[in-house]
Amino acid sequence: MPVSASPTRKLAAIGAVIALVVAVIAIGVAIGKSAGGDRGTDRGAPEAAASVEPEEDPAQQKMFDDLAERTSRRQDGDPLAVGKKDAPVVLVEYADYQCSFCGRFTRETQPGLIKKFVDAGTLRIEFRNFTVFGADSERAARASWAAGQQGRFWQLHDALYAKTRKGKALAEDKLVDLARTSGVPDIEKFRADMKSADAARALKKDQDEGYQLGVQSTPSFLINGRPVAGAQPAEVFAQGIKDAAARAAKKGPEAKNGPADKGAGQ
Repeated sequence: MPVSASPTRKLAAIGAVIALVVAVIAIGVAIGKSAGGDRGTDRGAPEAAASVEPEEDPAQQKMFDDLAERTSRRQDGDPLAVGKKDAPVVLVEYADYQCSFCGRFTRETQPGLIKKFVDAGTLRIEFRNFTVFGADSERAARASWAAGQQGRFWQLHDALYAKTRKGKALAEDKLVDLARTSGVPDIEKFRADMKSADAARALKKDQDEGYQLGVQSTPSFLINGRPVAGAQPAEVFAQGIKDAAARAAKKGPEAKNGPADKGAGQ
């Protein structure tokens, strides 16, 4: 009797396909770069935009749907998420706090998406700490997670991305100062949480998910399972969200309301 593949192996297989899709799109974008400015990622990967065809292969759509179900956590009280748990569209972001293009998304694009789509109940944004630039990035990620334990994740997240911060700018004392100005009430608890085993487990969970998907650079995004890579213009995200919302509406109330809560938060 054949043995069924484990969820991890299935996710890894889907990730390999997604990585190939992104790579193919990226090649096309790179060829056409003469038509526009360079908006690549910090690690030099070519940018890739979500592409929606009027008539799609059902198998491909099923792959995106499966990927969305596996990666959209939709947890009650998730401090690293903003928007209704049952929003029809979930945007998952994989980012590093030393990534300048991640900061650009936070400063220039995300506020508009929140105002237009999150506040309207259409979109939920879920952040993943995908550290690619070493110990300083990991320290900042731990700090953001620790701030989230006191309900101040997004305040510290935005402060970290208010300008590009690298190296010594992400030393522990600097992060504590940022936490204080971000309104984290208990600084001693913040310090302890930042160094805790729970923080390490939360970061590993996010990283493992990203690696299984084939994420190679930051920022990388999924909009209901469809990949968007690099520092894309706001209109790329807006169109992707509208398309995803339209697909969800066609599938009926169950798809529109999203899956049930997947368990405890990070």
